[in-house]
Amino acid sequence: MASLVKRLFSFDRALLVSVIALAWPTVLQELLTTMVQYADTAMVGQLGATASASVGLTTSVTWLVNGPLSATGVGILSCIARSLGAGNRERASRAAQQAVFLAIIVGLLMGGLSVGCSWALPGWLGADEGIRTLAGDYFRIICLPMPFRASAIIFGSVLCAFGNTKTPMLVNLFMNLCNLFGNVLLIGGSWTLTLGSLSIPIFGAGLGVQGAAIATALSYVIGGCLMAFCAFRSEGFRLSGRVRPDRHMMWQCVRTGLPIAAERATTCLGQVVFSSLVARLGTLATATHSIAITAEQIFYISGYGMQTAAATLAGRALGAGDREKLRQTTRTMAMLAFFIMLISGAILFSFPEGMMRLFTPDEAVVAGGTVILRMVACSEPLFGIAIVMEGIYNGMGATRVTFLVSCGCMWGVRILFAILLTQVFSLGLIGIWACMMADNSVRCFLLLLLFAHKYGRKHDAAAASQAE
Repeated sequence: MASLVKRLFSFDRALLVSVIALAWPTVLQELLTTMVQYADTAMVGQLGATASASVGLTTSVTWLVNGPLSATGVGILSCIARSLGAGNRERASRAAQQAVFLAIIVGLLMGGLSVGCSWALPGWLGADEGIRTLAGDYFRIICLPMPFRASAIIFGSVLCAFGNTKTPMLVNLFMNLCNLFGNVLLIGGSWTLTLGSLSIPIFGAGLGVQGAAIATALSYVIGGCLMAFCAFRSEGFRLSGRVRPDRHMMWQCVRTGLPIAAERATTCLGQVVFSSLVARLGTLATATHSIAITAEQIFYISGYGMQTAAATLAGRALGAGDREKLRQTTRTMAMLAFFIMLISGAILFSFPEGMMRLFTPDEAVVAGGTVILRMVACSEPLFGIAIVMEGIYNGMGATRVTFLVSCGCMWGVRILFAILLTQVFSLGLIGIWACMMADNSVRCFLLLLLFAHKYGRKHDAAAASQAE
């Protein structure tokens, strides 16, 4: 174990500079997105615990819906990255062009399924009668523009695969600003902005939770159109000439993404079961849980921001057949994620009450959230490594590994023990979040050990010996 830790945290300084150059736009993108979500949650939180619970109830289902969209993006990114690593830019361009057809197909399919089940979904999750209608309305509205959401995610992956992480960052920034502006206009009633002696009347539709949903839906439409436009104008997209379907290439992208889609579906179904366990604890617990999840997001965005960079660099290294560069990339990304999230975890541990008060004035919600945020802060560094390692495997196209590990940890650790701790030992939210921590920690160690076994130097030496 000591030698594994030593290999993991030794790194190439030049590679670290390259990693930071590629990763900072995606980290900033995640940060800006989270800040807008903070504002969104805070605005809804002012309406009371019922409104917060209505919005937070379907969060896990939203992750489930996003799974196939993200998986399609990962499949295309992996094919492009490996093609570029092998020096075949024409093949990379053909892979990028399949994003047009896949975005339409996946977007329409997931949109139809999501809107169709939106009326019954809150009841399936075990929500209180008082929030079912409001939660169903919110989920249905944000799922209506699903093809545009697919476009934003999938074309963003195309641009990142070609090394352009700045354009997706800017598009997402504009999309989130539109969402924030829409929230101001649609959630609350009319009010007056005072700047010194100047008073500016601000129109407010007073639509509450439905207003937040409409603002989110409109931002998806804007972001999807802009991301597609930027992808169409990129050089890498047009290298192979006219955009046309390529069934073989499309299947390559889909085949790489299928385990990711299955992993997201299985783990997100686990999140749905997980949310139903929380919902059965009552509206207060649901509001506390959803707000605490939102408060925690900003402290692990660096990991998700680096995940795309990790996937791109790992795919290129494997495409070039350079296993040593793959190892260096993995060590560098894991080291960076660990230390950044060690710092962010320490900040979260120190100021959990202040984070909760950003989103709600409810003292009971603040008190409960303070305890569970301080708990989860201790596992942030391991969570960061797990996020980056998933990116490494995805970039290599080894998506079945992340599927098996994620599903095993979700159902064998998080769900199983959450049922025991809440139903048998009555530990409530503390038991729920203890299981989340255990899931993330076990996932981290499994992914590291599997990578060391598959791509360690001893494995290379054994393979070379067998070849001789």
